[in-house]
Amino acid sequence: MIALLQRVSEARVEVESAVVGEIGAGLLVLFCAEPQDTEALAEKMLSKILKLRIFGDDQGKMNRSVQDVGGGLLLVSQFTLAADTRSGNRPGFTGAAPPALGESLFNHFVALARERHPVVQTGRFAADMRVHLVNDGPITIPLQMSA
Repeated sequence: MIALLQRVSEARVEVESAVVGEIGAGLLVLFCAEPQDTEALAEKMLSKILKLRIFGDDQGKMNRSVQDVGGGLLLVSQFTLAADTRSGNRPGFTGAAPPALGESLFNHFVALARERHPVVQTGRFAADMRVHLVNDGPITIPLQMSA
């Protein structure tokens, strides 16, 4: 399972020029399921994201989590995080979960996030999305977990 976290001061996702998800300060999380991933791994990934201390404290040190600061989560599925670029000039995506599994794990991840965090918005699975963000810092953190 792969996630790319971006600390943002604001972010939104549009599909066909309509906003489908939007947050103020918080985390934009690009999420990619891989073929061997499970719901248990999605739970582990979410726990890590919610507790990751990448927000500043009163002294400006990264000591606070998105939960500590009451930030939003904008969750966006992105199979291209599993791109294989080792050969040629066209990436391969066989490292990403098949669409049915990817959607199931993304939906599970979103449902868990909504149970554990007060502000959760999403993009739309498999849609042609436009993601707008103001990266705060900039802070961008890659996460990869395996069973």
